[in-house]
Amino acid sequence: MIDSTPTQRDGSAPVPPAIAPSPSAIRAERRQLIESIRALRRLLDKRPAFELSDQRRLNREAQNRNRAEATHGKALQRIHERQTHQEASINRQLNGLDGKRESQEQRALAVLRRESIERTLGRTYLTSSEVNGIGKGLIRDLAAHGIRTAADFERVSWGKAPNGKGGDVLYIHRTKGAKVHINGIGQHRGRPLLEWRQSVLTRAEARAPRQLPPDERHRIAEIIDAERVRVRKELSEASQAADKARQEATQLHTETLGRLTAAEEEAARLAAVRRTEFDTMAEKLLGLQEQLSAHMDTYGDVGRRIRRAQSRALRPIPQAPPLSGVPSPRVPEDATAPVSLTKLTDRARKPHPTPGTRAHPAWLVPILYFTLTTVVGVGELGGNSASLPLMITSRVVAFAATAELLRLWIPRVRWRTAAPMPSGTGWQTSGVFLGLTAAGMFADEHSDVFRAACVVSVLAALCLLAGTGLRIGKDTTTSS
Repeated sequence: MIDSTPTQRDGSAPVPPAIAPSPSAIRAERRQLIESIRALRRLLDKRPAFELSDQRRLNREAQNRNRAEATHGKALQRIHERQTHQEASINRQLNGLDGKRESQEQRALAVLRRESIERTLGRTYLTSSEVNGIGKGLIRDLAAHGIRTAADFERVSWGKAPNGKGGDVLYIHRTKGAKVHINGIGQHRGRPLLEWRQSVLTRAEARAPRQLPPDERHRIAEIIDAERVRVRKELSEASQAADKARQEATQLHTETLGRLTAAEEEAARLAAVRRTEFDTMAEKLLGLQEQLSAHMDTYGDVGRRIRRAQSRALRPIPQAPPLSGVPSPRVPEDATAPVSLTKLTDRARKPHPTPGTRAHPAWLVPILYFTLTTVVGVGELGGNSASLPLMITSRVVAFAATAELLRLWIPRVRWRTAAPMPSGTGWQTSGVFLGLTAAGMFADEHSDVFRAACVVSVLAALCLLAGTGLRIGKDTTTSS
């Protein structure tokens, strides 16, 4: 008797008919496994976007730290400039106090002499015995107009008569008040009157003090010393204010870094938790795929409709490599543990674009020169005719130099990717410029510059070798 019961795919004994599930139950179970795998795959498909978002987060954190450092540096620079300006102004005041003392003494002496002269003039009365030609009657007329002493008038002058009739008359200019004319005092009496006042003034000036009294000099010295103490106090206060401003700026910078660090730690913790979730889902997906494989080995093919679905479900899990700056997807530590400050500090120390290190705009000059040489060549101006190989070679070299400079300069002049030009680029540029110049000199048919062209060629070769050596050495240092 032949047993017609079919064997399984792996050659094992068939499942007894009494306990074997129905085909519909087998298909339902397999569909359930496939749907679970699909759901996990849809969730794992979000991992690349998460990694990209986390990389952007790291870049933002680095930019925030760079911005905080730049702000702190600018604040310290402003404080230093303000302190330097204040100290320079105060030091100028200190240096000018000695000259200020001398000027005050001179002004005080001038006031003292003026007061002495005015007192002497005010005590010298006008009498008929001292001025020739002026009697007691004119003395009374002068006194009636307020002229009694040498201090009551300053000078005499000629002018029209008060009533407008007659010729010019002599006016006496009083010290306080308008000029007056006194009948009987003309040129012959006005001149002796003015000479008398001048002689009194000369005697008063001769008797006036020539130096300040000791008590007045001491008073001025005390004023200057008090001013010097006040200015030195201002200098000390300016230094203290600058130190206080630096402390406040440093404290603000520390608080800012603390906030950034706390935010970075929290974001890193959440990212680690999210990666752990992705790892868990990947492990769960592997387990479901193993279950699906075991189910297929146990029950075999259950129909044409789900063959494609189960083949898609058994595809390997895509292993997306972590982006630069993002920790490994496999987190061996506890996902809930906070990220250490050392890791954040090391990550923040990675090179990032720093504002203020852009490539210099002067590099446009060689770029424009090589662009022009690409169009016109070398040795083709001024009636010269260069050979065809030189025409082609010069244009190719100039075009290559233009392209290389643009490739290096454009990214480094932008704000987000600012950086100085690589070391040795200037030497290489000079070498190419001298090489093209030497080629043009060799092609010159109207002048004898062969020796000069040879010298320029040697210089061009040396510049190219030096620039290439610097570039290679810089690249080796960077890679190591």
